[in-house]
Amino acid sequence: MATIKDVAALAGVSLGTASRVLSGSSQTSPGSRARVTAAAKELNYIANGPARSLRRSRTDVLGLLVSDIRNPFFSELAHAAEREAQRRGYTVLLANADEDAGQEAAYLRTFASQRIDGLLIAPQGSDVTPLRALRDGGLPLVFVDRSVDGLDVPTIGTDNEDGVRRALTWLHARGHREVAFVGGPPEVSTGRERRAAFLRFRDELGLSADPRLVAHGDFRAESGVEAMRAVLASGARPTAVLSADGLMTLGVARALREVSAGGTAPGGAGAAEPLEAVEIVSFDDLDWFSLVSPPISAVRNDATAIGRLGVAALVDVIEGRPGASHRVATSFVDRSGEPAGSAGAAGADA
Repeated sequence: MATIKDVAALAGVSLGTASRVLSGSSQTSPGSRARVTAAAKELNYIANGPARSLRRSRTDVLGLLVSDIRNPFFSELAHAAEREAQRRGYTVLLANADEDAGQEAAYLRTFASQRIDGLLIAPQGSDVTPLRALRDGGLPLVFVDRSVDGLDVPTIGTDNEDGVRRALTWLHARGHREVAFVGGPPEVSTGRERRAAFLRFRDELGLSADPRLVAHGDFRAESGVEAMRAVLASGARPTAVLSADGLMTLGVARALREVSAGGTAPGGAGAAEPLEAVEIVSFDDLDWFSLVSPPISAVRNDATAIGRLGVAALVDVIEGRPGASHRVATSFVDRSGEPAGSAGAAGADA
């Protein structure tokens, strides 16, 4: 690989002149700039990033640690964050915690050893110690989608409470009263917030408080299958299900289809209503929801806005400005094709 000395020799200038030209300084003559630029191009010269960052105390590199890169929500968030970072002159190093606290800890150690300017992270659990160590060590942090109690850093996330309210209000208007909830893990902030919102609005709307209707998974498809099977095995017979994330919605749909095909609910009890008629609503909207029959209505969780605002907040912190926390509003995508109250759900009030 060509060095700056090679560039200087080919251009016929001093090492200092070559360095000034390649760093963008205007304190050189037009002729010198032209010769150095031409030499660098001819030699395919690439600047030594680590050495330059030591001089500048900046690398123009951000870390991004997401929870599960296979989850379309986090893929979209990462894409938006990368585009916004590039627009602001930064490169993004992406890491995947894979919904695993141990893997998250390993990546945090890696990021701590690298010269990144700041870190965007969707935390895995409630352990604040490693994150506090990074922040107290001077690394700017911003939480995206999730947060950890006890650490005051900017947080860019979804308005989980309002999203759940939208979903349950819609289901209530369609006549559903026996609504199951497949929530996320309680050790994750989004899991706790969405469950708390479900319980609150369930009671306010007068929906069934049967505890058998509430189960939780780990924000992955297979856990949605197991949670939905557990609800049905308990003897509960929901007419609708709210799933707390897109991948678990896939699992819920799979479980209901499997049981419907068998004609018998887990535990041997026949379903009071056809299980294929159970209405599914997802917190997170995925592309394929419009392609299944019947289509799945969803709370639209704006991952693009979260990624973009997360980068903006992190750059503010890096540059010495206070980073602002923000709750991004949700919207509701109604794919029922029917007016409110026309679902004919079992258990509807007269």
